[in-house]
Formats: sequence, C-alpha cells, structure tokens
Amino acid sequence: MNDSSWATPPHAGYWGPSDQGPVQGADPAGPAYDAHDAQHTRPMPIVPDGPAVPRYGGDQDDDRGAARLSGPLFRDEQVRDEAFRNERFRDETTSAQPYAAAPQKQNPEPMPDSSQPAPAPQKKSAGRDLGAAIGVGVGLGAVIIASLFFVKAAFVGVIAVAVVVGLWELTSRLQERKGIKAPLVPLALGGAAMVVAGYVRGAEGAWVAMALTALAVLVWRMTEPPEGYLKDVTAGVFAAFYVPFLATFVAMMLTAADGAARVLMFLLLTVVSDTGAYAVGWRFGTHKLAPRISPGKTREGLAGAVLFAMVAGALCMQFLIDDGTWWQGLLIGLAVAASATLGDLGESMIKRDLGIKDMGTLLPGHGGIMDRLDSLLPTAPVVWLLLVLFVGSG
Repeated sequence: MNDSSWATPPHAGYWGPSDQGPVQGADPAGPAYDAHDAQHTRPMPIVPDGPAVPRYGGDQDDDRGAARLSGPLFRDEQVRDEAFRNERFRDETTSAQPYAAAPQKQNPEPMPDSSQPAPAPQKKSAGRDLGAAIGVGVGLGAVIIASLFFVKAAFVGVIAVAVVVGLWELTSRLQERKGIKAPLVPLALGGAAMVVAGYVRGAEGAWVAMALTALAVLVWRMTEPPEGYLKDVTAGVFAAFYVPFLATFVAMMLTAADGAARVLMFLLLTVVSDTGAYAVGWRFGTHKLAPRISPGKTREGLAGAVLFAMVAGALCMQFLIDDGTWWQGLLIGLAVAASATLGDLGESMIKRDLGIKDMGTLLPGHGGIMDRLDSLLPTAPVVWLLLVLFVGSG
C-alpha cells in the first residue's frame, strides 16, 4: 500500500504542504530532513509527556519512522497530530475490512434441504411395552379371579408363591448391589407360614409367625462369620415385615363371609388408583410430585389416582360389599390412593438406593413381582382395617 495516504495535513507550527520546505525554527531530530519525504512517512505513535520512546526500539529503526521534532514547544501539537493520524488510520482500516474474506468454518454445517418435510414431533412414550404389560396383567387377573372365587385355599397358595418370589427378588438385589446377605431360606419358609397363619388364625397367628421368622433369621445368620452380621439380620427382619407380614392382611380379608368380594375390592381399588395416576399423569402431568425419588410421578397423576379410586370405592362399597355404603367407599378410595402412592414411592426409594430400575424381569412389561406388589403391600392393612371398622370382620 502507498503510504502517501497517511500524509499529515498542514498544521500551524508543525510542517506545511509538501511543496514547502521545513518550518522555520524547527530542529529536525535525526539525519538531514527533506520536506518532500514527509509525504512518505508512516504514522507516528502518540507521544506521552516525558522522554520520547522510539516506536521500533532504537536508532537502527529510524529509517522506518518520520522525522520527529523535538522540544517542548512542539510536544502538544505533536500529540494532537499523532492522534489525528491514528484515528484516520483506524477509519481506513475499518472501511477495508468488509472486503476481506470472511474466515471459513472448519466443518460448516450442511444447509437444510428445503424439499424435505420437517420431522414430525415425537409423541410421548409410555416407557414400557404396553402390549406385554396388558397381556401379563390380564393373565395374572385370570389366575387371581379363578382361585379367588372357586377355591379360597388356592388363592392363599397364590399369595404365598408371590411372597416367596418377592423375597427372592429383594434379597438378590440387596446382595448384588449392597453386599447384604439377608438369609433367604428362613425368610421364604417363614413368609409362607406367615400367610397361612394369617388365614387360619387371623392377626394373632400372623404376629406369632412374624416373631418366629425374625428369630429364625437371627439364628440362621450365626452359621456364617460375624462380619456384616448386624446389617444382614436387619435387612432380613425388614424383608420379613415388608413382604410376607403385610401380605397376610390379604389372607385375613379372605376369612370374612364376603371375603372374596373384599379381596376383589382391594385389588380393584389399587389397580384403578395406579391406572388413574398413570393415565392422568402421562397425559396432563407437568408438576413433579417427588422428583428426587420418582421423577415420573406428578401431582396431576396423584389427583387422577384419588379421583379414580374414590369413584371405584363408592361403586364397590355400594354394590359389592355387604352392608356397605357409597360414602364409605369414597373414604376407602381416598385412603387407597394415598397408601398406594406412598407404597410406590417407598419401593422407588429402595430401587434408587440400589441403583436399579426394576426389582426383576420375571413379568414382561412390568418388571418383577416386587414391582407389582409395591402398591398392594402397604394398601392391604389399610383396606382390611377400614372394612373392619365400617362393616365388621365377619
């Protein structure tokens, strides 16, 4: 680039136009000064007050700079002229930038093809294989109904099998994820005996069987080294209470004259509560109920569970239970929605602590047996107690 474009305009007390000689009285700083060469000078830096500092570092670079006038008389005007030249240089540089080639991205993103249609928005996913879940649910329902209304003892056997499988899933996950060895043999035997004792001897038999099962767990664990004894037996007693003891209330409901109807009502209300929570929460859920425990549950889902369970409870008490009334069903439905939700959250807490999604894989679309018992187990004593209060134990 020709540096003549940076020539300084005439200013009084500095130097004149290019066809004039040097200003009278100015002492050139450096070799012989030719006014004509001033047109070919480069911009000078702004000179601050104090000793002049060469732009390029020394006298060997004097040929790169313009002649500098020395002396205090010229310092202020020199500063102003240098500011003018620097401002003009910035303006010219900025005006030239739009013509420079813009930097290219290393991996430019491909332009979208306008001929292709925009992808359709994804629909909400239910998170499970609904076909398999419905099929398994219908199959389990058929087994339960058949055993419940034809041979009550067979239904007690169904409860005992579900308890043993649930204990196996729970103890297996505890050992795999936490290294806790809750003894399965005394738990399985004691759990099955607990269900039978509850059916035969009622609440008294259930409590006695629970105490004996806990004692058997303590003794059984003594056959192994003492390391981890406390955590193993604690987990064993917890498992005995959580699975078989709560399940005995279902067997105790069955002992009443209308026991099959009571158990059916208990199962229907729990399933309806879960279904209402799932359907309403999946469609309308936006506000999380307990995001740290179960991120999928919403307050809207809980409202759906309450609504569905109360309606089903009123209908069941009015038309299914002897001497029952609809308002009692509303209260039972409300209690079932609360207990089923708390039971679901309780097992979710256990699974989150263990770092697993499901307790097992035995039931396609559902997970394991414990994943289906999570709402039923804590709901059983609630329904049993309310039915005893409202219509008696007979």
